[in-house]
Amino acid sequence: MTTNRVDISDNTVLYTLQLPSKLDSITTVENFIDNLKEEYKIADDTYANMLTCMSEATINAIIHGNKQDENKKVYINLEVHDGKRMQFTVADEGEGFDYERLPDPTAPENLENLTGRGIFIIKHLADQFIFNMKGNEIELHFKL
Repeated sequence: MTTNRVDISDNTVLYTLQLPSKLDSITTVENFIDNLKEEYKIADDTYANMLTCMSEATINAIIHGNKQDENKKVYINLEVHDGKRMQFTVADEGEGFDYERLPDPTAPENLENLTGRGIFIIKHLADQFIFNMKGNEIELHFKL
């Protein structure tokens, strides 16, 4: 795992992480978010939303994107703007997917499924989310 921090201007900081595609990489993401909470004094509700969304996005990248191939990486970038806004990007090396054609996890036929709620959760907890065209990268925005 590689983590870097670069001050790219007076009011913008960039963090980058490269994680192997294995489930215990989630611990690294959780620790990273915990450290951000302390450094930027993130409110508890925003922290909880951020932690949940980043965990979901990273798990999706590891399992669905990279198929848990440890030779593939998950790339996480974070831009912190003025200490008031965070923009995360989570990307994998997979083939992507059509994010507009996901089954509705609230539909009666899907209620008992054990998976399929990650994007639904992200849609409701992030201030904004954007997929790239290929579907192997998601951008998550949070106001602090």
